[in-house]
Amino acid sequence: MDLKELLFKENVGGIDLYFRALLGSLAITALAAGIMRKSRLKWILALIGFTGIFTSLTRHCTPYTLLGINTAKDDTCSITEKTEREDE
Repeated sequence: MDLKELLFKENVGGIDLYFRALLGSLAITALAAGIMRKSRLKWILALIGFTGIFTSLTRHCTPYTLLGINTAKDDTCSITEKTEREDE
């Protein structure tokens, strides 16, 4: 396993992708609305929100790569793979 595969390979898709986006959006919305204003848990909520949004946008989860989990469809390819095919 090389570093490029470890950090950039798409491995999040399907229900997992939607769940991450929804959870991240709800966490960011709760922070913006000030629901957890005086709680120490707001930093955990911010971490959950950032992680959910980031992993749903990039469709990559590094712990999934380390554990060998892949919920993305195999027939899809990333933008870098498409441009490499066009160059050939």
